[in-house]
Amino acid sequence: MNGLDRAVRATGSLWLRRFDAGPPAPDAPVLLVLPHAGGSAAYYRPFSPALSAHAEVLIGQYPGRQERIGEPVPGSIGALADGVEEALRPWRGRPLTVFGHSMGALVGYELTRRLERAGAPARGLIVSGRRSALLHLEEDVHLQGDDALIATLTALAGTDARLLADPAFRELILPALRGDYKAVETYRHRPGPPLRTPVSVLTGESDPRVGVPEAMAWRELTEGAFTFRSFPGGHFYLNEQREAVTRAVVEDLAAFNARPAGAGSPG
Repeated sequence: MNGLDRAVRATGSLWLRRFDAGPPAPDAPVLLVLPHAGGSAAYYRPFSPALSAHAEVLIGQYPGRQERIGEPVPGSIGALADGVEEALRPWRGRPLTVFGHSMGALVGYELTRRLERAGAPARGLIVSGRRSALLHLEEDVHLQGDDALIATLTALAGTDARLLADPAFRELILPALRGDYKAVETYRHRPGPPLRTPVSVLTGESDPRVGVPEAMAWRELTEGAFTFRSFPGGHFYLNEQREAVTRAVVEDLAAFNARPAGAGSPG
């Protein structure tokens, strides 16, 4: 059985990966990691060993990439959130923290809204590398040619430039990348009650896509506790700051799970 087979068998869902072996305690906290546009579960695998000492780590695997490459790309944030919510049903009742980077932050936010409406709130939401869901910019990268799409990805430095220069690799990733950019660029925040779930924001200090005020604007979307941290680096600051980000996530897990389930802002 290869690593992928073990990961799928461990979760029972194509939407979720669990890379680290060992049965978790039945009441152990769960950390759900949701990837960025064009990203896959494999990118976040290096974070899993250290985080698995503190939670059962599940990493999202969206349709249209790697072993799911033959599946249609959903093309909307809502569809991605719906798919992840359904996959999470076996973990209902466990203390859940949601982490999402870039597009994953929007998916995580919409998932967290759904969980609150269903009466099964997450303990906390960590959003990384994304301006507030309230802030919409008119962008049309998903409508542009392949070269423009690849140039946008290259500028963010999230993928090895040598891979992006390989025509075979580009052909593999472009459908998922275009579908994900469509999901992000067509997303519109729908008014509704603010979250009660605590929110933690992580961002790169020199991220060309997210300024500090835009990241801090997540504060408007929750009545729960709110924290903000910035790290040296750009949009993919995670690459250089893995240890620091891991520490921050562990701190958030401890803080979220110290609160009673469903608790909002302290005091």
